[in-house]
Amino acid sequence: MMTRLPNYRIALILILLGCAPWISAQSKSKVIAKGASLVQVASDCKFTEGPAADRRGNVYFTDQPNDRILKWSVEDGSVSVFMEGTGRSNGLYFDSDGSILACADEQNQLWKISLDKEVTVLLDKFENKRFNGPNDLWVDPQGGIYFTDPFYKRPYWSHEEPELERKDVYYLEPAREKVRVVASDLVQPNGIIGTPDGRSLYVADIGDSKTYRYQIAANGDLTDRILFVEMGSDGMTLDRKGNLYLTGDGVTVFNRKGRQIEHIPIGERWTANVCFGGEDMKTLFVTAMGSAYTLEMKVNGIR
Repeated sequence: MMTRLPNYRIALILILLGCAPWISAQSKSKVIAKGASLVQVASDCKFTEGPAADRRGNVYFTDQPNDRILKWSVEDGSVSVFMEGTGRSNGLYFDSDGSILACADEQNQLWKISLDKEVTVLLDKFENKRFNGPNDLWVDPQGGIYFTDPFYKRPYWSHEEPELERKDVYYLEPAREKVRVVASDLVQPNGIIGTPDGRSLYVADIGDSKTYRYQIAANGDLTDRILFVEMGSDGMTLDRKGNLYLTGDGVTVFNRKGRQIEHIPIGERWTANVCFGGEDMKTLFVTAMGSAYTLEMKVNGIR
């Protein structure tokens, strides 16, 4: 007669075999599709960053040390080079006209890149001082751009120290004529994402291991800062249910109340950034060190 093992013994065996993380992913997760597993879609990069989805669900991401932007195709899952000579682009986001907005920190600038690869420099200075190095960005429903400006000394810079005293969050108004500081008192702001309704903005202070949520005023100002979670993040995204995805040690997911509901191990030393893509926006796209991965989800993400 076959003896059936108790559930707790089965779980113990799976833990010993290293399968425990995907028990959650396959059966209990609130966000990961049943039976889903990570798929490595790129592995020949030096450091991947800045994933952003276009209207069709294709995902563009950066390989900053190689100074290029790559494209993951929603049609066949292939990865190809979209552009080289990108100003050492880091964070990316799509504008309403389908252009790529890029944190091009080779010259500490903010770029607009058309799909014909024509470059427009939107910003390079604040109060006649060079930015520290725009890192990540989000576009609000009106077309204004929020971006973080930490300082990470790059080997390709000739300067050693920042010209600006603080590491702030900035807002470039929709007309693209005026930029102003909207959040200060941060150690090293990095990841940033806003809600689709344009009412709330999340900012990760990776230097202080904290992520904050702000309310967005009608003029774009940030108010009513609250500590959302005591965890920083390199990059971040949201899904349609309001869950927040933070990166670093894999991908950690928090619900609207700041309670952790999932951790997705990636198996790389560092997970840099994350976004949703695919035709139905149910593909989680993860950039991690020299690789990029996809994971099918139960939930829809935001662009």
